[in-house]
Amino acid sequence: MEKTEKKTKKIKTIDMIYIALGAALMAVCAWISIPIGEIPITLQTLAVCLVAGLFKTKRAVCSTLIYILLGAIGVPVFAGFKSGFGVLAGPTGGYIVGFIFTAVIVGLFSEKFNGKIWALALSMVLGIAVCYAFGSVWFFIYMQSKTAVTFSYIFGLCVAPYIVPDIVKIVVACILANRLKKFVK
Repeated sequence: MEKTEKKTKKIKTIDMIYIALGAALMAVCAWISIPIGEIPITLQTLAVCLVAGLFKTKRAVCSTLIYILLGAIGVPVFAGFKSGFGVLAGPTGGYIVGFIFTAVIVGLFSEKFNGKIWALALSMVLGIAVCYAFGSVWFFIYMQSKTAVTFSYIFGLCVAPYIVPDIVKIVVACILANRLKKFVK
Protein backbone atom coordinates (compact mmCIF):
# COMPACT_ATOMS: atom_id res chain seq x y z
CA MET A 1 0.00 0.00 0.00
CA GLU A 2 2.82 2.40 0.86
CA LYS A 3 4.51 1.88 -2.54
CA THR A 4 1.31 2.81 -4.35
CA GLU A 5 1.00 6.02 -2.34
CA LYS A 6 4.62 6.95 -3.08
CA LYS A 7 4.14 6.23 -6.78
CA THR A 8 1.02 8.41 -6.87
CA LYS A 9 2.91 11.28 -5.22
CA LYS A 10 5.80 10.85 -7.63
CA ILE A 11 3.47 11.00 -10.64
CA LYS A 12 1.79 14.13 -9.29
CA THR A 13 5.14 15.75 -8.58
CA ILE A 14 6.46 14.99 -12.05
CA ASP A 15 3.24 16.31 -13.57
CA MET A 16 3.67 19.55 -11.64
CA ILE A 17 7.27 19.83 -12.76
CA TYR A 18 6.36 19.34 -16.43
CA ILE A 19 3.43 21.77 -16.16
CA ALA A 20 5.69 24.41 -14.59
CA LEU A 21 8.36 23.84 -17.24
CA GLY A 22 5.76 24.19 -19.98
CA ALA A 23 4.43 27.46 -18.56
CA ALA A 24 7.98 28.78 -18.13
CA LEU A 25 8.85 27.85 -21.72
CA MET A 26 5.77 29.70 -22.97
CA ALA A 27 6.77 32.80 -20.98
CA VAL A 28 10.35 32.79 -22.24
CA CYS A 29 9.17 32.24 -25.81
CA ALA A 30 6.70 35.14 -25.46
CA TRP A 31 9.56 37.45 -24.56
CA ILE A 32 11.32 36.60 -27.83
CA SER A 33 9.31 38.82 -30.12
CA ILE A 34 9.50 40.97 -33.21
CA PRO A 35 7.01 43.84 -32.98
CA ILE A 36 5.24 44.35 -36.32
CA GLY A 37 2.15 46.28 -35.24
CA GLU A 38 -0.60 45.28 -32.84
CA ILE A 39 0.37 41.59 -32.97
CA PRO A 40 4.07 40.79 -32.62
CA ILE A 41 5.77 37.71 -34.02
CA THR A 42 6.68 35.59 -31.00
CA LEU A 43 7.75 32.04 -30.29
CA GLN A 44 4.66 31.39 -28.14
CA THR A 45 3.03 29.18 -30.76
CA LEU A 46 6.23 27.15 -31.01
CA ALA A 47 6.20 26.69 -27.23
CA VAL A 48 2.52 25.71 -27.06
CA CYS A 49 2.93 23.21 -29.91
CA LEU A 50 6.12 21.76 -28.44
CA VAL A 51 4.66 21.42 -24.94
CA ALA A 52 1.51 19.76 -26.30
CA GLY A 53 3.50 17.46 -28.57
CA LEU A 54 5.72 16.37 -25.70
CA PHE A 55 3.47 16.43 -22.65
CA LYS A 56 0.11 15.39 -24.12
CA THR A 57 -3.22 17.00 -23.44
CA LYS A 58 -3.61 17.28 -19.65
CA ARG A 59 -0.16 18.65 -18.95
CA ALA A 60 -0.19 20.90 -22.02
CA VAL A 61 -3.56 22.45 -21.19
CA CYS A 62 -2.55 22.91 -17.55
CA SER A 63 0.72 24.56 -18.64
CA THR A 64 -1.19 26.90 -20.94
CA LEU A 65 -3.75 27.78 -18.27
CA ILE A 66 -1.01 28.45 -15.70
CA TYR A 67 0.81 30.65 -18.23
CA ILE A 68 -2.38 32.64 -18.92
CA LEU A 69 -3.28 32.91 -15.22
CA LEU A 70 0.21 34.14 -14.36
CA GLY A 71 -0.11 36.84 -16.99
CA ALA A 72 -3.63 37.75 -15.90
CA ILE A 73 -2.59 38.31 -12.27
CA GLY A 74 0.28 40.58 -13.25
CA VAL A 75 3.35 38.47 -13.85
CA PRO A 76 4.92 39.88 -17.05
CA VAL A 77 4.82 36.67 -19.11
CA PHE A 78 3.13 37.98 -22.26
CA ALA A 79 4.89 39.39 -25.32
CA GLY A 80 6.73 42.63 -24.64
CA PHE A 81 6.91 41.73 -20.93
CA LYS A 82 3.26 42.73 -20.58
CA SER A 83 0.74 41.37 -18.12
CA GLY A 84 -2.69 41.92 -16.67
CA PHE A 85 -6.28 41.35 -17.62
CA GLY A 86 -6.03 44.30 -20.01
CA VAL A 87 -3.74 42.28 -22.27
CA LEU A 88 -6.26 39.45 -22.36
CA ALA A 89 -9.09 41.88 -23.11
CA GLY A 90 -6.95 43.71 -25.68
CA PRO A 91 -6.29 43.03 -29.36
CA THR A 92 -4.03 39.99 -28.81
CA GLY A 93 -6.09 38.40 -26.03
CA GLY A 94 -7.90 36.08 -28.43
CA TYR A 95 -4.66 34.54 -29.58
CA ILE A 96 -3.53 34.00 -26.00
CA VAL A 97 -6.83 32.29 -25.14
CA GLY A 98 -6.59 30.42 -28.47
CA PHE A 99 -3.40 28.75 -27.17
CA ILE A 100 -5.65 26.59 -24.98
CA PHE A 101 -7.39 25.17 -28.06
CA THR A 102 -4.04 24.67 -29.78
CA ALA A 103 -2.80 22.71 -26.76
CA VAL A 104 -5.94 20.54 -26.76
CA ILE A 105 -5.73 19.74 -30.48
CA VAL A 106 -1.99 19.01 -30.53
CA GLY A 107 -2.15 17.06 -27.26
CA LEU A 108 -5.03 14.86 -28.40
CA PHE A 109 -3.35 14.09 -31.73
CA SER A 110 -0.08 13.34 -29.94
CA GLU A 111 -1.83 10.88 -27.65
CA LYS A 112 -3.94 9.27 -30.37
CA PHE A 113 -1.11 8.81 -32.86
CA ASN A 114 1.67 8.25 -30.32
CA GLY A 115 3.64 11.30 -31.41
CA LYS A 116 4.05 10.29 -35.06
CA ILE A 117 5.63 13.22 -36.87
CA TRP A 118 2.96 13.48 -39.59
CA ALA A 119 0.25 13.60 -36.93
CA LEU A 120 2.18 16.20 -34.95
CA ALA A 121 2.58 18.37 -38.04
CA LEU A 122 -1.09 18.05 -38.99
CA SER A 123 -2.26 18.76 -35.44
CA MET A 124 0.01 21.79 -35.14
CA VAL A 125 -1.33 23.20 -38.40
CA LEU A 126 -4.90 22.62 -37.20
CA GLY A 127 -4.14 23.97 -33.73
CA ILE A 128 -2.56 27.15 -35.03
CA ALA A 129 -5.40 27.58 -37.56
CA VAL A 130 -7.90 27.42 -34.70
CA CYS A 131 -5.77 29.90 -32.74
CA TYR A 132 -5.74 32.21 -35.80
CA ALA A 133 -9.51 31.91 -36.11
CA PHE A 134 -10.17 32.58 -32.43
CA GLY A 135 -7.66 35.42 -32.26
CA SER A 136 -8.78 37.02 -35.52
CA VAL A 137 -12.44 37.03 -34.49
CA TRP A 138 -11.45 38.52 -31.13
CA PHE A 139 -9.30 41.14 -32.92
CA PHE A 140 -12.18 41.88 -35.31
CA ILE A 141 -14.58 42.48 -32.40
CA TYR A 142 -11.96 44.60 -30.62
CA MET A 143 -11.36 46.72 -33.74
CA GLN A 144 -15.10 47.06 -34.49
CA SER A 145 -15.45 48.97 -31.23
CA LYS A 146 -12.96 51.52 -32.55
CA THR A 147 -13.51 51.62 -36.32
CA ALA A 148 -15.21 49.68 -39.10
CA VAL A 149 -13.00 46.87 -40.44
CA THR A 150 -13.55 43.96 -42.80
CA PHE A 151 -12.57 40.33 -42.41
CA SER A 152 -10.20 40.65 -45.38
CA TYR A 153 -8.47 43.53 -43.59
CA ILE A 154 -8.22 41.40 -40.45
CA PHE A 155 -6.84 38.46 -42.48
CA GLY A 156 -4.19 40.69 -44.01
CA LEU A 157 -3.26 42.12 -40.64
CA CYS A 158 -3.66 39.12 -38.31
CA VAL A 159 -3.00 35.99 -40.37
CA ALA A 160 -1.11 36.54 -43.63
CA PRO A 161 2.11 37.97 -42.12
CA TYR A 162 2.33 35.07 -39.65
CA ILE A 163 1.83 32.07 -41.94
CA VAL A 164 5.46 31.62 -43.00
CA PRO A 165 6.93 32.21 -39.52
CA ASP A 166 4.40 29.76 -38.06
CA ILE A 167 5.26 27.12 -40.66
CA VAL A 168 8.89 27.43 -39.58
CA LYS A 169 7.83 27.17 -35.92
CA ILE A 170 5.74 24.07 -36.69
CA VAL A 171 8.70 22.39 -38.39
CA VAL A 172 10.98 23.20 -35.43
CA ALA A 173 8.35 22.08 -32.88
CA CYS A 174 7.77 18.79 -34.76
CA ILE A 175 11.47 18.00 -34.92
CA LEU A 176 12.05 18.88 -31.26
CA ALA A 177 8.97 16.99 -30.04
CA ASN A 178 9.93 13.95 -32.08
CA ARG A 179 13.52 13.96 -30.78
CA LEU A 180 12.75 14.83 -27.15
CA LYS A 181 9.70 12.55 -26.69
CA LYS A 182 11.86 9.67 -25.44
CA PHE A 183 13.09 11.80 -22.52
CA VAL A 184 9.62 12.74 -21.22
CA LYS A 185 8.03 10.44 -18.65
